[in-house]
Amino acid sequence: MIRRYTTEVMKEIWSDETKFSKWLLVEIAVLEGWVKKGTVKKSVLDRVKKKAAFSVKRIEQIEKKVKHDVIAFLTNLSENIGKDSRFIHMGMTSSDVLDTAFALLLRDAGEHILKKLKLLKQILKQLSKRYKKTVMMGRTHGIHAEPITLGLKFLLWYDELLRDEKRLVDAIEDISYAKISGSVGTFSTMPPDVFEYAARKLKLKPCYATSQIISRDHHAQFMLSLSLIGAFIEKIALEIRHLQRTEVGEVKEPFTKGQKGSSAMPHKRNPILCERLCGMSRLIRAYVTVALENIALWHERDISHSSCERVIFPDATTLIDYSLEKLLFILKNLTVDEERMGKNLDLTKGLIFSQRVLLKLIEKGMTREDAYKVVQSNAMKVWKGKEEFLTVLLGDKRIKKLLKRKELESCFDVNYYLKNIDYIYKKVLG
Repeated sequence: MIRRYTTEVMKEIWSDETKFSKWLLVEIAVLEGWVKKGTVKKSVLDRVKKKAAFSVKRIEQIEKKVKHDVIAFLTNLSENIGKDSRFIHMGMTSSDVLDTAFALLLRDAGEHILKKLKLLKQILKQLSKRYKKTVMMGRTHGIHAEPITLGLKFLLWYDELLRDEKRLVDAIEDISYAKISGSVGTFSTMPPDVFEYAARKLKLKPCYATSQIISRDHHAQFMLSLSLIGAFIEKIALEIRHLQRTEVGEVKEPFTKGQKGSSAMPHKRNPILCERLCGMSRLIRAYVTVALENIALWHERDISHSSCERVIFPDATTLIDYSLEKLLFILKNLTVDEERMGKNLDLTKGLIFSQRVLLKLIEKGMTREDAYKVVQSNAMKVWKGKEEFLTVLLGDKRIKKLLKRKELESCFDVNYYLKNIDYIYKKVLG
């Protein structure tokens, strides 16, 4: 696990202590099922519950010898429980414990991430409202296009986050299955009613069709959901990085007191947090490939999947949790330079209003092809020279024939681009 980026909650979820606790929950749930069936006496269950305990260190000691983690766990349990331990793990195979407990761990991790997504959703909604009418330059291909508002950027991210949230909810639902069907999934040593009782007890859905393990498409979907969240985080981080560039300077990530940007250049204020988030997203996406390759296994099972699952799922959930924590910090403390946004709007001397002029000429009867040529030829003059776009257009006889000065000047009103902002907000926010 990537310890440096582990929050306390994720550290606890993926600790050995929690893992073995989940294993014990599964074993006890199955034992209760046997009692419910009448195969095991209630007094046995009571004694087992009272004595059942494990030691991570002792399990590690045993595992060094037996080279099998579940056997080491069961051996340690039997040391504490005594003769009643013969009823523990009855009719089960190791993967019954591992896969069912893994579902509990992934569910816990997923639900914790969901909480962070809800916080992020609230902040994006607040920011979208705060900057609803804050006009800035919209860019396509990195080039000035037409005006938008900063609020619309946040609203777009909010809208995408709704989908990420839904996908994660669905993935948690799809991962929340119990597998307790014996060595190759035939229920030959595990009565279905015992299995169903245990699944209900653990608040998991029963997975009826299994091999020795639950099919790994469930797990791949969970990882795909995480990767989409990672890509979403990167999307925001990359945009902030671009907007923080010296030549743009419209938005900046927080720069805390005492922070330094460079060992050589004291003036530097680098977007290191956003850069870090972009890098972490690459890691999470890489784990998707592993999760997909885990679907195809030899016959009823091999362990090529489990060896890497011990790494990719703790790491991926931990990185997402950490990334969300940092993104929340960035957005809460974002620096927005509205004055710089205004200056950047004027950077191209009015060229950003070219479509308005194009449409006005078409409205007056000029063909689209001719109107495009007229507007583009004048725009190229502005790119090469120092005159304002409006000034150049006013000197074009072809335009003078169709447009009065006031009509042409009306094309350069930035408020035109805000006329349907309320419509967008109503559709997205309700």
